[in-house]
Amino acid sequence: MSAIRINLLPHREQYRALQQKLLIALLVGAVLAGLAVVGVGHFVIAGMQDHQAQRNDFLKAEIAKLDAQIKEIAQLKEKTNALLARKQVVEELQAHRTEAVHLFDELARQLPEGMYLKSLRQTGNKLGLVGYAQSSARVSALMRNIESSSWLAAPRLVEVKVSDLNNLRVSEFALDALQIVPDGIADTPAADGKAVQP
Repeated sequence: MSAIRINLLPHREQYRALQQKLLIALLVGAVLAGLAVVGVGHFVIAGMQDHQAQRNDFLKAEIAKLDAQIKEIAQLKEKTNALLARKQVVEELQAHRTEAVHLFDELARQLPEGMYLKSLRQTGNKLGLVGYAQSSARVSALMRNIESSSWLAAPRLVEVKVSDLNNLRVSEFALDALQIVPDGIADTPAADGKAVQP
């Protein structure tokens, strides 16, 4: 007959204690691994945020530079437009510089004897003449002369009245006319910047 052996050592309790220790170790390892993952993730995200913040700062600095350059370009455009406007005025003055000379010369040629002008008003190409004549017939002669002139046109009588001037009876008149520039006579800018004069 064989003998029955009874193990009185608490091996089941030891096995359970070992399993509990193993489970606790695994739990602690999982918690540590989770904390490590969270920490690494936090550092990675913080690094990415820092990198993005640096990029944003760089972009802001570059945008500020571009804004300054845009303002400078706008100022340069304003200066360019101002210079172009001045150039335009100078070119117009250059192109029309002889018109006043022609106007006064033509008025002196077309004014009949026995009359003189008291005032001359010019608005654009419209002229307003006010003066005195020995008779209304001389005013009619002036209007005919203006009609036949190559520099003046469209005379329109505004008013003729009898006035006393230095104890003389004279006809005071007011008439309007247009200043014109004959074809082929107008000043045109030449290639060297000088105007071609008639």
